[in-house]
Amino acid sequence: MQAMKLALLLGAATIALTPSAFAQQKGGVLDVATIGEPPTLDPMVSTADLVGIVSQHMFETLYTFDKDWKPAPLLAASLPEISADGKTYLIKLREGVKFHDGTDMTSEDVVASLKRWTTLASRGKQAATLIEAIEPVGDHSIKITLKQPYAPLTSLLAFNNSAAIVLPAEKQAEPMTEFVGTGPYQFKERKPDQYIQLVRYDGYKSQEGEPSGYAGGRQQNLDEIRFVPVPDANTRVEAAVSGQYGYVDALPVEAFDRVSGSASSDAVMLKPFGWPVFIMNTSKGIAANRDLRKAVQVALNNEDMLTAAYGSKDFFSAEPSLYPSQFIWSTDAGSEGSYNVGDAEAAKALLKTANYNGEPLRILTSRQYEFHYKMAQVAAEYLKLAGFNVDMQVVDWATLTQRRADPALWDIYITHSPFLPEPALIDPLSVSAPGKWNTPARAKVMDAFNAEADPQKRAALWADVQKVVFDEVPFIKVGNFNNLSAKSKKLDGVTPAPWPYFWNASVTQ
Repeated sequence: MQAMKLALLLGAATIALTPSAFAQQKGGVLDVATIGEPPTLDPMVSTADLVGIVSQHMFETLYTFDKDWKPAPLLAASLPEISADGKTYLIKLREGVKFHDGTDMTSEDVVASLKRWTTLASRGKQAATLIEAIEPVGDHSIKITLKQPYAPLTSLLAFNNSAAIVLPAEKQAEPMTEFVGTGPYQFKERKPDQYIQLVRYDGYKSQEGEPSGYAGGRQQNLDEIRFVPVPDANTRVEAAVSGQYGYVDALPVEAFDRVSGSASSDAVMLKPFGWPVFIMNTSKGIAANRDLRKAVQVALNNEDMLTAAYGSKDFFSAEPSLYPSQFIWSTDAGSEGSYNVGDAEAAKALLKTANYNGEPLRILTSRQYEFHYKMAQVAAEYLKLAGFNVDMQVVDWATLTQRRADPALWDIYITHSPFLPEPALIDPLSVSAPGKWNTPARAKVMDAFNAEADPQKRAALWADVQKVVFDEVPFIKVGNFNNLSAKSKKLDGVTPAPWPYFWNASVTQ
């Protein structure tokens, strides 16, 4: 189906690998340069991509996504058996799966983990209101009973972000105190600001079959993976050019020519990768006023922000649709007069309606993602022209993810996301996400969208959701952008992906 093509992410990749191309060479250490310190290693309690990138090597979910963005079994033995009324999911579990402490995974562990997920995770909470019961069926099956049909459930269980990871039943502490999962690598050591060290788990039981996206066989060729925080973007570029690390994540796209010309590294470009987004605090502070949010929306010139962040149009496109044309979800519904407007006078009129009195508009951003910061700088100038008193707060990414959890501390924060296979996975659509968007209009369109199973009907209902997004402005999509990373010429078996993974990878000594 057109909506599910991971190929769109690989179309401009400067390296091309087939599923069977991963190397078999054993041994070696892979150093991965990341944008900074993850705020946690518990992927249930965070929607930060960095957390998912690291933790997916230690923890696993019942399902994952294959190369076509279709849900595929991971810890589950097969896709769920769904009752005719869409309310009952019977999930059979793989047998012989062991946790890193040597114990066997059973239905008791899965049930306990899913209950933790529905209590702690933003996407778990999103599903929790619709779940009647989660219960074991023998040792190797579970049953989820819903109050009403909920089409996104399998995709939610597959996602590695706010993830429904499976933990031992007796190790469900919050905050997480022991990092015991079922993944191909296990936690060994964390030295803040130096590295997170994972080592091969010899008791790992892989899924069968050829690798396909995040699904299929997972080989443990590497002895060790070290995730090294490198917060400065320019430092990451120099490290990529010199070949200091095996993989360098999140490079400024303007470094493409330098990385491509390196004797040590290959450029990895995903096109289009995703969308930068301004999240609005709809629950507290001045941005809780819809007219003020509309003022922000019409004040901004999206194309100027994208140009500042990425330079050439080779690396971005100013498109209002929340999904690009490659997806069945692509639509311009609701965007007319609400995207790429840059109209200071219209914004001033809306501020007057909002009874704005010059209160600071607090914008949280980070230079660890340099494109966030550049967009924030341009946005601040357009907002000042419209009459806003802008307070731009530049912090490290870990601090930003902490502050956004407290609605008293911010009005807008800047983030980004890859294009996700299931729109219900988009974090700010959840009432438990930091923006706390929760209105009758949202509930009406999202409930209708989530209850419908037919893909074509869901596409039409998604247009209704997008109309409400543009009308109520819980967040502002800036545009589409490409993502640049780099891999060492000595690193094999890495398939370009939104959240890079390193099972099936190997290094040439």
